[in-house]
Amino acid sequence: MAPPRCPACLDPLPGTRDALCAPCARELDWLGPRTCPRCALPPPCAPCPGRRRAWDRSWSPLAHDGPARALVAALKFRGILVAADLLAAPLAAGAADLIADGSLVPVPPDPRRRRRRGFDHAALLADALSRRTGAPVAACLRRGPAPRQLGAGRSRRLASAGRFAPTLAGSAPERAVLVDDVHTTGATLDACARALRVGGAKTVIALSATRALG
Repeated sequence: MAPPRCPACLDPLPGTRDALCAPCARELDWLGPRTCPRCALPPPCAPCPGRRRAWDRSWSPLAHDGPARALVAALKFRGILVAADLLAAPLAAGAADLIADGSLVPVPPDPRRRRRRGFDHAALLADALSRRTGAPVAACLRRGPAPRQLGAGRSRRLASAGRFAPTLAGSAPERAVLVDDVHTTGATLDACARALRVGGAKTVIALSATRALG
């Protein structure tokens, strides 16, 4: 039987119980607690790109780079469950107060990509976070087809982000905790937050496993 491999670099793992190899673990770029509560970027962020967003607070534990970026790819494109748990762990540890009394709402994927991949990466991440925190998962958003986002520029992301709606009127939890893999421009999270407001949410928290810094 082949030895287990690190989900970030794919190197064989030694005979340990670690799910991530030591070099990748050391290279994770932690953002820490002193990020902007609106845009989740390290200071200074003026003018803050999150100042007009529909969420109340956003946070990410890791920069979208190096092993963290590789873990997102392992989850998003290969559905590797251990990657979901590894990305959920720092969210659970660092955002316990934001998650408390809330329901986890995974950002829904484009339905065509969901069928092609055979899994929903944000739902896998939300499920892993739920197992660690006990917070319920409320899949209360739907999404229409949109142009491919990977590698898209800011203008295309902004134009294609507004295709979200609550599954039913009043279906959103009062305290909704959005869960996604990466916070890039914030356009998708903002569109989801606005849909949750329409669905009845009073408070919206936007959590992502990683935050793009560039």
